[in-house]
Amino acid sequence: MPSLAPAIAEIRLAVRIALADLPEGATVLVAVSGGADSLALAAATGFEAAKRDLRAAALTVDHGLQDDSAAVAAQAAAAAGRLGLDALVVRVEVDGDGGPEAAARQARYRVLRDAARDIGATAVLLGHTLDDQAETVLLGLARGSGATSLQGMAPVREDDDGLRWLRPLLGVRRETTRAFCAAADLQPWDDPHNDDDRYTRVRVRQRVLPVLETELGPGIAEALARTAEQLREDASAFDEMIHETIEDIVEHAEAGISVSVAALAANPAALRNRIIRLVVDSEFGVSLTRAQTIEVARLVTDWSGQGPIDLPGCAAARHGGRIVFTAATR
Repeated sequence: MPSLAPAIAEIRLAVRIALADLPEGATVLVAVSGGADSLALAAATGFEAAKRDLRAAALTVDHGLQDDSAAVAAQAAAAAGRLGLDALVVRVEVDGDGGPEAAARQARYRVLRDAARDIGATAVLLGHTLDDQAETVLLGLARGSGATSLQGMAPVREDDDGLRWLRPLLGVRRETTRAFCAAADLQPWDDPHNDDDRYTRVRVRQRVLPVLETELGPGIAEALARTAEQLREDASAFDEMIHETIEDIVEHAEAGISVSVAALAANPAALRNRIIRLVVDSEFGVSLTRAQTIEVARLVTDWSGQGPIDLPGCAAARHGGRIVFTAATR
């Protein structure tokens, strides 16, 4: 019996671990673009799902951003079908804020979520690799957006309705997915956008990370991924502390919500700022920047009678011993 290629063994093991907690007979949906990462993930998922009596489906999203996008999507779906997955292609209109890359990502996740619910999937599997994680951490560092951004992508995330988002390959290098495809005789599609240096992520991939590897030595991508993992652990601990604290210091107010000034002042700055961000996000669905958060915190730590602070979607003001957040008036 021929030995199993190391790349195939590594990726099958990663997928096996990711699927381990799913109930027998569950349905999983794999996002398949046709690239090496998603093809390797689809192949390993098809193999492991059959062993565990799971139903595996695949969804390819045609963003319509390239002239041959329909043909590429059809080829990806056909490849997923040959791997034993029930394959589907959905065409979307990409339109939104933040540029075409962000708009395409938003459209893709929306379609994946809808498809997962339509077929009763327990989990959606995404093909992000360790290299993607390292790039995400570097991009977050460049934006100066704080520890939340530096946490990168979580290997497991669960929606309020129980749908799980799994990234089995976050510990796998991108080169391993290519080796998997070569060993399995799969023909991946190379997205030309991945070589277009108009995109910041492409410049990080092709220029920044190689320079770091050259100047600082090998292992930079792994180190960045470890940093993300450590920060997620810290954030999880913080979140537990915040939710334990917030029940005692938050009250509903007319057209909004209020927080005790004394309780906020008694907490360290890091915890105080997280509470402010969580309250605003939970009540109004808005993510505050650090500058906005600090300005609200000054109502607690540097109060000199200043008036309300206008924030995205809401306003914050100090009334006696409470910080009151109210919905923005139109």
